[in-house]
Amino acid sequence: MDTDTLPTLPPNASFLTRLRLSIHSLNVLAGDPANTHYGPLLNACLDGETYAKMARMWRESPEGRRLLDERPSLQGRELDLDALERLPDGTLGRELMRYFRTNGIEPFVTAFPIETDVDYLSKRYRETHDLFHVLTGYGTDERGEMELQAFVLGNLGVRQAVLILAYSVPRQLEQRGLQDLVPYLRKLRAAYQRGRHSRELLSVKYETLWEQPVSALSALLCAPA
Repeated sequence: MDTDTLPTLPPNASFLTRLRLSIHSLNVLAGDPANTHYGPLLNACLDGETYAKMARMWRESPEGRRLLDERPSLQGRELDLDALERLPDGTLGRELMRYFRTNGIEPFVTAFPIETDVDYLSKRYRETHDLFHVLTGYGTDERGEMELQAFVLGNLGVRQAVLILAYSVPRQLEQRGLQDLVPYLRKLRAAYQRGRHSRELLSVKYETLWEQPVSALSALLCAPA
């Protein structure tokens, strides 16, 4: 990939520029969900203000300040994958490894520098995505992904989820027809409401919870499905 030709977000970019880059990023990510340039670009285009507001709120609590100061990481190169694999069935670490194997997914890695709280929260959002699947039980098929987007919209208020969900509706209409659209939208609404009534999942220090049962963590952190 020639990094000299990759688009970047200009300083003080207008809303239309952000929207144009966001749609372009979504088109790329549809075929390459793990792309290490366009994922962060989508974050930057739509959710810089979201993460800035979140960082200010976190700084007001001891637990939030600790996370922002310590900046724990779930990047693949910093996880002991062999140790997680050896944990008992049903634990968070073991089930995350099962999720990776079942779906042919590699742990998240990024080369973007982390210099600010906003940088960190942007990275944290992307690297917890797979854990959110494990905890919420939403699948990795297209509908499961959209349910998770609706959940995180309710849970975290990330704007990119709005664009991703809007992008999905015409696809569902084309693939399944009008008769299936209303049940689909009901599922998204239910996932959104579930996210609103769940604990803020981004603020959990998962690095200390690998040996905990997923069932117990899900019951503690997530509202009932």
